[in-house]
Amino acid sequence: MAKNHTRYIFSMGELKRKDNSIAFRNEKGNFYIPVQDTREVYCMNEVSFNTKFLDFISRAGITLHLFNYHGNYSGTFYPKEQLISGDLCIKQALCYIENRLKIAKSIVQAIADNIHETLYHYYRHDKKDLKPTLDWLKSEPKKFLDKDITIEQIMFIEGQIWNKFYDSFKHFLSEDFLMNKRVKRPPDNPMNALVSFGNTLLYTKTISAIYTTHLNQAISFLHSPREGRFSLCLDISEAFKPVIVFKTIFDLVGRKQLQVEKHFDKSLNYALLNEDGKKIFIDAFETRLNETFMHPKLKRKTTYKHCLKLEGYKLIKYIVEGKEFVPFRLKDKM
Repeated sequence: MAKNHTRYIFSMGELKRKDNSIAFRNEKGNFYIPVQDTREVYCMNEVSFNTKFLDFISRAGITLHLFNYHGNYSGTFYPKEQLISGDLCIKQALCYIENRLKIAKSIVQAIADNIHETLYHYYRHDKKDLKPTLDWLKSEPKKFLDKDITIEQIMFIEGQIWNKFYDSFKHFLSEDFLMNKRVKRPPDNPMNALVSFGNTLLYTKTISAIYTTHLNQAISFLHSPREGRFSLCLDISEAFKPVIVFKTIFDLVGRKQLQVEKHFDKSLNYALLNEDGKKIFIDAFETRLNETFMHPKLKRKTTYKHCLKLEGYKLIKYIVEGKEFVPFRLKDKM
């Protein structure tokens, strides 16, 4: 049986093994999660467990993503790596040394392309004020990325692309959800809260996708590899942010399914989704992630979730065979 289900736990409680199932216990009683078709468990609140439970889910091949009471990502526990390749790890490290700039540039160009496609949807629906932004995205990033530049300059261009994107929100979002500027830790308004929450969910999905490949999670190209973090997921998820995270946000806000007064914590200046808000967002996020479309190269239907894994395989092809690495682009699937 395919392990394709993601389970979310929103309340405080205790996780433990019960026979061949995961048992979650809180003040309302016991709830059971079958392990056969479960791929990931998200704990969106404070949950306790012991090493016996961790050993059980490890042998069952289940990844556990942990968030604290305020919805901030704490970390991921995943089973002992079975897809380890010393040879690929060495080649991945050499690729970082020799070809980092090339890969980083391709990622940033994909960000610009996918933001352009995302905004073009609104331009076609009469938001003509977006034209200067669309024109800039079409020409300027490529112009800079074609030059002989440093990683710091590439990161600067990436920042400019995102800033142009954030500034465009005023043309198609309600005033309640304008960003002003990106603030991460902690978010300081509803839009920053949505972006931080959505990005974190995407990062964890990407960690799970990379786990199914032979890639080393710590060796990244656009983002600098650092101690204590899986930085490759930051690289691979970048091109998908406009397509998955922001498309989810724009749909929920545009349809008024998320409202500031109803779905954000008033005591924290509306800078944090409440439990109802998180459930609405996660439901829409999972729907978007599992949306099917005809893949132009595979010639069959696939999902955005599967494309996250394909990005890993494309990167391996580049590292091992030198085949050009072209990150996911929305326009390629249209």
